[in-house]
Amino acid sequence: MSTMRIFVGIDLGSTTTKAVVLDERGIIGRGITNSRSNYDVACAIAREESLVRARFTLMRQSFNKDLAPASAEKIFLAALERSFRLEQHLSQLERLREVLHAIAEGPRYRQSKRELDAVLERILAEMVGRAFQHFGELALRKSDFFRDLAAADYMALAEKYGDPKGIKFDVLCGLFDAAILIVENESTGNAFERHIGAALDRTMLRAPEQIRHELGRLRAAVESARSIRLEETGTVGTGYGRQRLPFPKEQIRSEILCHGLGAHDMFPQTRTVLDIGGQDTKAIQVDTEGIVTSFQMNDRCAAGCGRYLGYIADEMNLGLHELGPLAQQSTCRVKINSTCTVFAGAELRERLSLGQAREDILAGLHRAMILRAMSLLARSGGIQDQFSFTGGVARNPAAVEALRELVKENYGDRTLNISADSIYTGALGAALFARRAAQQVN
Repeated sequence: MSTMRIFVGIDLGSTTTKAVVLDERGIIGRGITNSRSNYDVACAIAREESLVRARFTLMRQSFNKDLAPASAEKIFLAALERSFRLEQHLSQLERLREVLHAIAEGPRYRQSKRELDAVLERILAEMVGRAFQHFGELALRKSDFFRDLAAADYMALAEKYGDPKGIKFDVLCGLFDAAILIVENESTGNAFERHIGAALDRTMLRAPEQIRHELGRLRAAVESARSIRLEETGTVGTGYGRQRLPFPKEQIRSEILCHGLGAHDMFPQTRTVLDIGGQDTKAIQVDTEGIVTSFQMNDRCAAGCGRYLGYIADEMNLGLHELGPLAQQSTCRVKINSTCTVFAGAELRERLSLGQAREDILAGLHRAMILRAMSLLARSGGIQDQFSFTGGVARNPAAVEALRELVKENYGDRTLNISADSIYTGALGAALFARRAAQQVN
């Protein structure tokens, strides 16, 4: 059995917790989960997901080494990952079933126990059926988080089977709310080894005809990657909740340092970094080595951060992911006077009552939010070429559009770098610090 040294970075943010796994050459795995009150659990789940992703990366590398045809490799690996996610989801559904029935044993439900158990079984049986749809070849899932998928399915079925004269919808919802907290807060623990065997068997059994002649070699490549022992040589934590991470203090680094180093690794010519996360905004200047030379940070107010957009989404009864695309439909942007989260709701309702279009209001809100970020950038030293935008808000197309516009207005043409994986920038920087520390010891 061969051994591979790996280095793990954890970024515990206010809304999501991210993990990145590096080997000696680069990134091999990423993981993300919702942050929760139990930071140890959030850390463990994100780390576990990044290790699962690392295993799939090793499989891909093993395929390349064994010269399996690219088309066969792609088809097989995609099918194997779908099977793995299905097995993982089914396992969590079974745990949800156990917890739901355990809660239903309580004295509150004693009189309706038999009827309640029957309704729960009908709901859970249909949830299992829906799981196969979620992870089908052409499926488009709205989320990869178990809680999101399970909640959507359970609530729809609870409404279907709830009976005002029997087991009411509210009762079923209360049971789920109590059960999901227990299931979600349990660390997955060695998820890859627990599910890859069944996933591999399922994939081999249902493999498309065009790759059946390659199954022996493909399976051998999977087993080769599976046999590698991952030796966690170093771990570093960062993020909004870094002081709550279960690491010694020497394994903790500031968000500023990690975002600066992570952005530099993703885009080596970067000299200015803007990170807009859930709870704060950071404007960072770095040198040619990714070392921070100056910074400004807004961490006293949620205005101009992801939480601000979340509040606006709630006020408009929209999903957070819908805000940016809707704002881009604006034809007459509204000037927003306040970016204070406390007053934003009142101004929003006033604008709507005046008949102004939602998309025009949202376009104004996005510009106002980026204007606050521009002020931080100016105080940190301005915008140098190249400039990187990181954090969850970098996924919002209207925020990116407003940033490009304001940068050009104030600084002229600048190269703006945005990665699809920008949300992992802090975790990447933490993993890089872990690798550097290990290399210095050696």
